[in-house]
Amino acid sequence: MNAGRAMRLTRELVAMCHREVQDAGPIPNIVPLRDEDFRPAALQILEGRGEGPVWLFAYGSLIWKPEVPHDELKRATAKGWHRAFSMRILRYRATLEQHGFMMCLDPGGQCEGVVLRLPEEGIADLMEKLLRREVSRRAGLEAVRWIDVEGAEGPLKALAFYAGPKELDSYVAGRPLTEVAHGLSRACGHWGSGADYLYNTVSHLEQLGIHDEGLWALQELVAAEIEALHGLSARSG
Repeated sequence: MNAGRAMRLTRELVAMCHREVQDAGPIPNIVPLRDEDFRPAALQILEGRGEGPVWLFAYGSLIWKPEVPHDELKRATAKGWHRAFSMRILRYRATLEQHGFMMCLDPGGQCEGVVLRLPEEGIADLMEKLLRREVSRRAGLEAVRWIDVEGAEGPLKALAFYAGPKELDSYVAGRPLTEVAHGLSRACGHWGSGADYLYNTVSHLEQLGIHDEGLWALQELVAAEIEALHGLSARSG
């Protein structure tokens, strides 16, 4: 992390948001992807890959928890997209009783992240594994798309998840940071808390030398919310 820039959202504050939560199962009234849907979907996505290796654009948890092997990792920028907590969630890092938010790519601006070069051997299996991790609803497949990114050596085509998922009714682009901070400071599911997700994303971006102004402002707001919830005085300085 940048030595001259300390996050207000600390591990200690994040720990205050954790609680053990049992998974309540699929959200009511959604159309889930069935087990047999994932392989055909993975193959269909790979049909659009074009020439060359398969690159995956990571802008959130795929940076710090990719869960798939990769042969190379390097910084890249997606022009025309920016990261934002635009998706309201009721599971994983939230519950039906306390919703949270998940990060997506919203249209406009640019997003600095990394690209992961996936091994060619077993690429269909890797793509299926990624889909099973990232997408639970059929409508979410619409926002699994190949986008243009710019690396140090030139342009690349890379796969991105949740790039403008307008088919999902839980997605609203441009949510106010105060609304997002309220949810992230309170929500926790069987995968962990929203505050933990934010902390890991911001801290790993900073370690890579990537400073996202929007996320930096958000972690300040989330820290303040947690402090207020627990009756802590604001950090001095």
